[in-house]
Amino acid sequence: MPELPDITVYLDALAPRVLGQVLLRVEAVSPFVLRSVDPPLEACHGKRVTGLRRIGKRIVIALEDQLFLVMHLMIAGRLQWRAGAVKLARRRTLATFVFDSGTLILTEAGTQRRASLSLVRGDGALAPFDRGGLEVLEAGADAFAARLRSENHTVKRALADPRLFSGIGNAYSDEILHRARLSPLLLTARMTDEQVARLFDATRATLREWTERLRRETGEGFPEKVTAFREGMAVHGRFRLPCPVCGAPVQRIRYAENETDYCARCQTGGKLLADRGLSRLLKDDWPRSLDELEQLLAERRP
Repeated sequence: MPELPDITVYLDALAPRVLGQVLLRVEAVSPFVLRSVDPPLEACHGKRVTGLRRIGKRIVIALEDQLFLVMHLMIAGRLQWRAGAVKLARRRTLATFVFDSGTLILTEAGTQRRASLSLVRGDGALAPFDRGGLEVLEAGADAFAARLRSENHTVKRALADPRLFSGIGNAYSDEILHRARLSPLLLTARMTDEQVARLFDATRATLREWTERLRRETGEGFPEKVTAFREGMAVHGRFRLPCPVCGAPVQRIRYAENETDYCARCQTGGKLLADRGLSRLLKDDWPRSLDELEQLLAERRP
């Protein structure tokens, strides 16, 4: 799912292309993408774009007459920009936004239609889209600590909870926790002041550095390779690859459609966190440490 750095770069790329431009028409190609009925989608035709903003992981396009187009890309939704004639891949296209300057295309890979588009009128109508998460890059250390400790969760869950923190998801929470040298399963109620301060610094540094990195990669173009698995990430999507800090193989915890990736040596003092798949495979031989795991796997290799 595109997170704060990705959404920020999308907005950077959209600004010179659509700000001040007239939205000629919008077409909801997929019947599943449009999640609002009043005002009708046709109400935004012929309206000029007056602003762009981010609400959590949502992209908001502000139009004349207090109209707002709100997009949530979810896991597989992506944006494309075409300056010339557009030939649509109808199977993946959810919606198109046509300007004199070009066409913005909302696509979604796979068969599950989760990405959404809403049209609302008035600033007050945007409130339901705001989950209330703290904007960490705009907040101080005390506000961060208070929000983190407002509920007792694992620190991984807390970072990715949109009610607590804005714009952070599965991928960047892994990177933040690796940078902070904290276990993803550490309970927020048990965190020391030093750990909270470390997490605050790591969160801001990770989000800033990846935003700038993606900006450099995109340049004057439009983001075309938005993915949760990026070259240069320390642990996310790098199961069994060496940690860039200590060289130990990256470990993972799998659950539902997500996974948490971490370095046992850097983050948990060498202790392995239980993973369902590996636990079923190894059963009673489940190792307690990274060294035990490496020895066990070596013994089981043919």
